[in-house]
Parts: sequence; structure tokens; C-alpha cells
Amino acid sequence: MKWNGSLFYLLTFFYFLVAAGYAIWFYISYQKFEPIGIAALTMTALMSLFLAFYLKNTAKRQGPVAEDREDARIEDGESEIGFFAPWSWWPLFLGLFCSIAFAALAVGWWLFFIAVPLALVALIGFVFEHSRGQYAH
Repeated sequence: MKWNGSLFYLLTFFYFLVAAGYAIWFYISYQKFEPIGIAALTMTALMSLFLAFYLKNTAKRQGPVAEDREDARIEDGESEIGFFAPWSWWPLFLGLFCSIAFAALAVGWWLFFIAVPLALVALIGFVFEHSRGQYAH
């Protein structure tokens, strides 16, 4: 994790450098200021800075993990990530209805009002998929 934080700090520097270079290049070429590209590149640099800060602080609090140690074996990095149902159809429907809700920004608000209730049903189904009550098997 320490190396990942350092890598994102390096990327932050690179993105800020690219944003400054883009601003200078655009001003020299067209004699006017272009805020959209500069804002997008600056936001990319800021998001990279957020990730670097998070990874460095997590590495400091957590201590060395298997990925940071030179003498680590593959088995050291194995741990349970979580339980995922391989037969579940709910993520497919949730992604479908959320993409329809997002497409409503381009198509029209009427589609948004159709997609959001369907997405909520899919979200509830996904969350409570394995909750069958007190005596579930």
C-alpha cells in the first residue's frame, strides 16, 4: 500500500503538470482561456491526491501488509473478502435499471420516473437476497 500511495502522489504531480501545460498551450494557441479542460485535468489531479492521501494514511495505520513485504508468500495475502452469491440475478437488474435512470438525463425525465422504482426494487432484492427470516436454511 505504501508503494501505491507513492505512485498516486507521482500521478498527482504529473496531472497538475499536464493541467498547467494544457492551460499554457491553449492560451498560446488561441489567445483565450479554456476553463473546461483545465478544470477536468485539475479534478483528475485532485482525485489522485485524495487516493494517495488515503492509501498512505491507511498504510501508516494498518502496518505492513503482505503486498508490501519482500518475504511474503502467496498464502499470506489470502483472506476472505466477502460472500458473493454466484447465482444472483439482482446485480444484473440493478445495473440495468440504474443505466436506464442515467440514460434518462439524455432521453427525458419520464424515463427516470420509470427506472427509479424498478432500481429500488432491484436494490431491495439484492440486499435482502439471503434474508429469509429467522428459520432460513
